[in-house]
Amino acid sequence: MGTSTIDFRMISVDDHIDLPYLPGDLWSTRLPAHLRDRGPRVALDDDGVGTWVCGDADWGRWAGGKRDNIKRSYRTALERAGLDNEGELRPTIAELRLLDMDSDNIEATVMYGPVAALDIDDPELRLAVYAAYNDWLIEFCAGAPKRLIGVAMLPAEDAAGATIELRRLAERGETRQVSMHIARAESPIYGPDWTEFWDVIDDSGIIASFHLVLSKAMMTGIDDRAARIYAASKEFILQFLDPLVGMIGEGVLDSRPNAKLVLAESGLGWPPWVMQEMDYRYSRLVSMGEYWSTRGGIGISRPPSEIFRDQVWVTFQDDRIGLEILDWFGPDKVMWACDYPHPDSTFPESVAVVDRLTGHLAPDARRRLLRDNAAALYGL
Repeated sequence: MGTSTIDFRMISVDDHIDLPYLPGDLWSTRLPAHLRDRGPRVALDDDGVGTWVCGDADWGRWAGGKRDNIKRSYRTALERAGLDNEGELRPTIAELRLLDMDSDNIEATVMYGPVAALDIDDPELRLAVYAAYNDWLIEFCAGAPKRLIGVAMLPAEDAAGATIELRRLAERGETRQVSMHIARAESPIYGPDWTEFWDVIDDSGIIASFHLVLSKAMMTGIDDRAARIYAASKEFILQFLDPLVGMIGEGVLDSRPNAKLVLAESGLGWPPWVMQEMDYRYSRLVSMGEYWSTRGGIGISRPPSEIFRDQVWVTFQDDRIGLEILDWFGPDKVMWACDYPHPDSTFPESVAVVDRLTGHLAPDARRRLLRDNAAALYGL
């Protein structure tokens, strides 16, 4: 492809620590004693193949055992790079992860947790599982705090529990960002059950983020029928659509000016149209201000697109269409992501991908996308 014109190190704002790569004793050593028998653990079969189990639930493979040799319709970034070594939990071995980042011209990574659902019905056990993961994550990042940025996980299906864990993390003072699998929210994230949560976000300065979640049915379905892969084209956007419209239209963000929201792995193409449509609806409300003044008002003080541009950040990976409408977002709200080590990741060819995508941009705009916007948001 020729020599790259990127003369700086990039920051990736959406990478992952997936369930297969977590230490096998993470929960068995960290959960309260009375919960350990029911908590997540690794089960090895007679051939030494590992599986995460929790109660009677099968959570999927663990990479620390023997290879399962199941044929799948996709390859992870580690497999493509020839780095998927049997029994090696590479993404959670700090020196190896940093080595992969160096090879891909990445200085710092923002790491989300597993995208597979952690299905736990017991609220006490669920909250303890999330807290144990978050404590482990803080320790993992402590070895290279300027390069490894961990995003704490919160249970979206439990507003009260998510708020308790958010407060605990805020008191510890070592967490920059929290994330939820937004599709698992049992009550609207912009509704009254979540009022206290958003107040803590506003007061603490911790960044909130939504990330998509893959159900087990979705993950296994793509191996059954080729056309199933296109379901992601609608399901990913649908997971974000209602929460985003609600967060803005119901005034959650507008009433909390310090709150910051990141839409991770959202893509860039669809939010501008949604905000345009919301702006039109907002103008209709404003035009009938006298009518709404006797009915509680219109709920927000400015057009939805302004709220979005002030308080919402979005990420992209390989998004040519999105970069064609980059100016709509403003200069500082779009950030690049590698998505290591997922099948959709640009690793180990991130430099070639971003050269292709951003080569037409002015050098300062390119640097903002690939580094400076993230550095500013995360205080790097």
